[in-house]
Amino acid sequence: MHNLQAQIIARQLEKEFSSPTGTTLAIANVDLVVNKGEFCCIVGPSGCGKTTLLRIIAGLENHTGGNLEISHFDQSKPLNSMIFQEQSIFPWMTVKDNVAYGLRRRGARNIEEIVAYYIDKVGLRTFQNSYPHQLSGGMKQRVSIARAFANDPEILLMDEPFAALDEQNKSLLQEELLRIWEETRKTVLFITHSIDEAVVLSDRALVMTARPGRIKCDLTIDMARPRGAYEIKSRSGYGEISNRIWGELRDEVLAAKQKMEAL
Repeated sequence: MHNLQAQIIARQLEKEFSSPTGTTLAIANVDLVVNKGEFCCIVGPSGCGKTTLLRIIAGLENHTGGNLEISHFDQSKPLNSMIFQEQSIFPWMTVKDNVAYGLRRRGARNIEEIVAYYIDKVGLRTFQNSYPHQLSGGMKQRVSIARAFANDPEILLMDEPFAALDEQNKSLLQEELLRIWEETRKTVLFITHSIDEAVVLSDRALVMTARPGRIKCDLTIDMARPRGAYEIKSRSGYGEISNRIWGELRDEVLAAKQKMEAL
C-alpha cells in the first residue's frame, strides 16, 4: 500500500468506568494507527475492551485519558458508520428503506440508484420490499452491510458482525464484504474473536491483551488479494500467520480466564 495517510491515531488511550462499587479500567495505554484504506482486525480475549475501543473511535464513548485523532479527509462524506453484532436495522422499514435511511437523512442525490446498487451487491434484490421479520439472521446482516456502504462513510467500524451466524453464512458474508471493500477501499476496523476471520479479511491483525486492554502486537497479513474464505486456507503461509496470532493471543486468553475465575 503506497502513500499511506494515517486516519485513526490513538496514543496512550485510556477508558475508566465508574460505578457505585468502584472503578474499572477497561483499556489502558492503547497505541494504534490505522491508515486510510486499510482493513484492520482487532483480536483479543473476551472482556479485554475491544468493543469499548471501537465505541470510543465511533464517538459513542468518551476516553478518560490519552489522545485520539481521526482525520476526516472528505467533508462531503460521513466520517464513519458502525455495524454491530446485534441486528440494528429498523423493523418497521423494508430492506430498501433501511438501506436508504442514512442517504435520506443527509439529503444525498441519486438515492434510488445507490440503494439498488448495494442491495444487488449483497444479493437481496428479490427481498428489497421485505421487512426484517421476513429475513434470516444472515440476510439482516447483509442489509446492515449494504446500508453502511451506501451511506459512503470514510471509516467503517464493525463489531463482530458475523459472530452469531453459522459457518456457511459467515463465509459468504466475509467474501461479500471483501468484494465491496475491494471496490471502495474504505478504512475498516473490524472486531473479531476468530483468528481465521482476521486472516481472511485483514491487512493487519492487532492483538489485544487481557483487561485492561492494550495493543500487544501488530501483525501484517501478507497474503495476496483477492481472498476466498476457504481458498485462502490452502495457501502457503496461512498456517504460519494463524499460529503467530494464536501464539500472541493464547497467554492473554488464559490471563482473562484467570481474572474471571478470581471474581
